[in-house]
Amino acid sequence: MNIAELSKLHEESLAEAAAAADAAAVEQARVKYLGRNGLIPAVMKQLRDVPAEERPAFGKAANAWRQAFEEALKARSAALEETCGAEAAPAFDFTLPGRWPQGGSLHPLSKVVAEVARIFARIGFTVADGPDIENKFNNFTALNTAPHHPSMDQSDTLWLTDDLLLRTQTSPVQIRTMMSRKPPVRIICPGRTYRRDTMDATHSANFHQIEGLYVDTKPVSLADLKATLAYFAREMMGEGIGVRFRPHFFPFTEPSVEVDFTCHVCGGKGCRVCKQSGWIEVAGAGMVDPRVYRFVGYDPQKVWGYAFGFGVERIAMIKYGVPDIRHFYENDLRFLEQFK
Repeated sequence: MNIAELSKLHEESLAEAAAAADAAAVEQARVKYLGRNGLIPAVMKQLRDVPAEERPAFGKAANAWRQAFEEALKARSAALEETCGAEAAPAFDFTLPGRWPQGGSLHPLSKVVAEVARIFARIGFTVADGPDIENKFNNFTALNTAPHHPSMDQSDTLWLTDDLLLRTQTSPVQIRTMMSRKPPVRIICPGRTYRRDTMDATHSANFHQIEGLYVDTKPVSLADLKATLAYFAREMMGEGIGVRFRPHFFPFTEPSVEVDFTCHVCGGKGCRVCKQSGWIEVAGAGMVDPRVYRFVGYDPQKVWGYAFGFGVERIAMIKYGVPDIRHFYENDLRFLEQFK
């Protein structure tokens, strides 16, 4: 390539830059002439093949071309920005009517937790909290769970290490609270829990519980527990709700009971939802086992107390008539708008 050919390319590139109709065309011209495989780098590579006597003039012309083309691209880009800015619509049209944002609301599970906290606050319970990642002692051992209990298997519990796990219940909060303070203790423990469950209409691997604990240095009986849960049922579900207590077994309470509410669908007459029994299982409860007191440093001869626990989703399903637990996690606005 000689000086004359270089000058021709110089003029063509400047004309192409000046004719670019938009930012995309400017970029296309830049790539064509200045890109890695562009014409200007290719010409610079040919400099070594130019005769020695012509090389200074050729190199000067090539550098002048690069500089002029870069300045032409900058000028065209600036001109296009100025034109677009002048033609663009205003950022805000003040003549438009106002738009009021639609108000949000609490999630139904959050509503249930808040209502439960208010109900128990009236009889002296406070809210306690703890970490989602727990150790084996707080989640199992201190709750009198036998080492061979199936709940400790990998198939049931989400273990992180040999000692750490995602808590399977909110009962560890009760253990932490008793280890950190002396009786009387009167708390509820709302929180998220985790188990290896397959998701279906009534089960989830991630769900919420609220557990309660009352321990005192004066006698506390099973009658006190029944009165507390009957009070909660009336306040949460209404005066017409019935409560039933059935003998059961839990490692950390003795004696233990399961608590049923009358079916919200049939009012206790029997239907498909309650399997014709008229009752729906809601909670587990019982008197705190003396061995639990020993694990937390209490004297089982000097303290008495009860504990209970229930699923937040179960209460919400009964209270609001929700047939499938998965609705609470799908973030479907058509479902959530019912609870405003």
